[in-house]
Amino acid sequence: MTSIAAQNRYEIDQLTTIHSPALVVFRELVEHNIQVMLDIAGSADRLRPHCKTHKMPAVARMQLDRGITKHKCATFAEAEMLAEAGATDTFLGYNLVGPNVERAVAYLDRYPHVSFSVTGDDAAEIERLGEAMSTAGRSIGVLLDIDPGRQRTGVPVGRQARELYALIDRTPGLRADGLHLYDGHQRQQDFGERSAAVDIEWQKVAAFRDELVEAGHPVPRIVCGGTPTFPVYAKIDDPAIELSPGTCVFHDAGYGTAFPDMDQFIPAAVVLTRVISRPTANRVTFDVGTKAIASDPPMGKRAFFPEIPNGVQVIHNEEHLVIETEDADRWSPGDATVSIPSHVCPTVALYDSAVVVSEGKVVDHWTVAARTRRINV
Repeated sequence: MTSIAAQNRYEIDQLTTIHSPALVVFRELVEHNIQVMLDIAGSADRLRPHCKTHKMPAVARMQLDRGITKHKCATFAEAEMLAEAGATDTFLGYNLVGPNVERAVAYLDRYPHVSFSVTGDDAAEIERLGEAMSTAGRSIGVLLDIDPGRQRTGVPVGRQARELYALIDRTPGLRADGLHLYDGHQRQQDFGERSAAVDIEWQKVAAFRDELVEAGHPVPRIVCGGTPTFPVYAKIDDPAIELSPGTCVFHDAGYGTAFPDMDQFIPAAVVLTRVISRPTANRVTFDVGTKAIASDPPMGKRAFFPEIPNGVQVIHNEEHLVIETEDADRWSPGDATVSIPSHVCPTVALYDSAVVVSEGKVVDHWTVAARTRRINV
């Protein structure tokens, strides 16, 4: 067999020119997903998409070309990638500790045109960041990281949160830039249940914001959620909300299964793989091991194969994935197909570059520039 996938959207004309395993991005599908993001948000002004999924200057520029001027990231490499791509308003949603405080100064020295902000949830580290900025003659925005029950970072709304925000507001070198509200634990499959759970915490945060404003503190934005809660926050009419989806720019098999209400998005990044062996009558071995596709989902659920939808993934090692299927005789060594990652974000980070396909043809290669931890600063 020579076909690449059961669905025409993943056809590639020059299949023999692509080494496998390979990350393949379909440009029209990325454009489609960006448009769906805009449709859900209602306008580009409401969006602050997270670049941790794609990590690619080319995708950042696609978003900039659509009027999306605000961006979110999780590492300094991602922040640099965004600046190099032309972004001028970047939020690093991560608490700065240790040498990263000095890196923030270096980042602003290198990219003085960027309005740069980070999160904070600890008084000592907030003061240390302010001191470093004041000494350098720089200013950085700090969003208070709110814990909506995930218990990973942040503080719940209340007295401590009020004191921390007041500290940010009065510390030289810092700007009180708002609140960060990430609720990645809200993953209810039913949209109504997810919306109800989000609303409980949102009401607390909105009331807390009002308290801060009444006390004289500016709260210019509340950066809300991730991909699962993106459509929930998009329905809330509050001018402070900035929507922060990430995964949906590429989408993946995991989100496609977990959140049926997000079926407007289409997986746009896949891994091209080839059969390398037929070890038994019912087994097919592919070259898409754990070094080619993210292994954080449980074994057997790390990828979906459109051409083998009922196959059982029985072995997954560094360089091999073995599938048992009644249709094994359809496959021979050298045959190619695509696998759709269950978790696309860490899958992208396994590759230096992606093969770009448009209208079935290989048209480009996009660098995954921010897969590293450091570019310049």
